[in-house]
Parts: sequence; structure tokens; C-alpha cells
Amino acid sequence: MAATLETAKRPFNIDDMLHRIRQEVKQFADAAMFDLAERGYGTAFHQLVACIISVRTRDEVSLPTAIRLFEAAPTAEAVARMSVPQIAALIKPSSFYETKAYNIRDLAKRVAEEYGGDLPCDFEVMTSFRGVGPKCANLTLGIACGATEISVDIHVHRVTNRWGYVSGSTPDATRVALEKKLPRKYWVEINRLLVPFGKHVCTGRLPKCSVCPVLEYCRQIGVTEHR
Repeated sequence: MAATLETAKRPFNIDDMLHRIRQEVKQFADAAMFDLAERGYGTAFHQLVACIISVRTRDEVSLPTAIRLFEAAPTAEAVARMSVPQIAALIKPSSFYETKAYNIRDLAKRVAEEYGGDLPCDFEVMTSFRGVGPKCANLTLGIACGATEISVDIHVHRVTNRWGYVSGSTPDATRVALEKKLPRKYWVEINRLLVPFGKHVCTGRLPKCSVCPVLEYCRQIGVTEHR
């Protein structure tokens, strides 16, 4: 059963917690967007398009799907020359692929025509494209542009709220709360660490609390059953 007494848990030490998680996730595949950058697709355009593909799609699907698209059309200009059905065929394993194909072609066309093929490292520009919210914009800024931004997906949202480190009813509310509390040196890395941690250890259903490296810190908010 979940721990309910604050006294049963150690005071938060985020440095120690993230150090432990950093060691834990070495056994798992890297978060898809970071992996993609390591494979040579690290520009703002590549990252933003890949993040669109990843929405409501597992990393195991979104990563090879993004690679397949970029192998066929490696630049904004090349993607812009493709038809929506051509893009859709390449990203079909992704959920809502037809809508995403339309949004990706529109993004590529604008980047090619308005920005000479190079997507600016600008939050307002990125979020002006259909299908792009704060999560994708911040993740792109962090990975491709070297900016210090927090990207909160479902894993970051669930894990940090389950810890009791922050309290946010939505991923965006969690992002705002983390910006006020999380040391800036972890703003980009938090996504890289908690995506695989949330997928394999601190899972949505029946989290593996028995093997969790940060259990002594975690308040286990909302946890009624675990492994």
C-alpha cells in the first residue's frame, strides 16, 4: 500500500534522486528525441517534426517512423515537396498520421519559404505551427538549440506528481511548478531521465516500487497498488 505519512519519507534531495535515476535508466533505451539527435537528426526542424510524430505514440514506434521520413526527405525543402499522402504513408505507424502529415507538410513549407529552410530557435515561432504545443517547443529548444527549458510529457508529469515533488493537474501546470522548484541544471535532462524511468519503473499502472531507486523519497501519491 502507498505510504501516507510524511515522516516515513526522506526530505527531497533532487540531486541524489536524479543521480540514482541516471544510473537506473542506463539499462534502457534513451528517450526518442535524444536518441534521434544522436543519430544525426538534431536540428530544430528535425526535432520539432519528430516531436509532432511522437504525440500519443510510443517511442518504439515514433523513433523509427521519424527516421524513415528523414531518410526519404532530410530537409524542410524536401519534405515540403512531398504530398500529404506521401508523408502520411511514411509516418503511418504513428497515431493520427493523416492529421500529422498535413501539419508536417505545412510546417515544412513555411520553414522553407519563410525561414530559408532553417527553423528558428524561437518558442513563439514553433508554437505557431499546427500540432505544436509547449512540450514539443521546449523539448526542441532544449535538444536542438541549447536552451534551458523544461519539457513535460505524460511521464514527467506522472512521476514528479507521484513523488509529491510538485502538484500539477495537467502537464502544463506541472511544467510551471517545476520551473519554480527544479534547479535549472536539470531542466533539459529531466525529460531524458524520466521518460525511460516512467516507461519501465514508475509506470502508470502497477509501478515497480519494490525496485525503485528513489522509493525512500517518493510520497507515492495516488499509488494504491504496486509491484
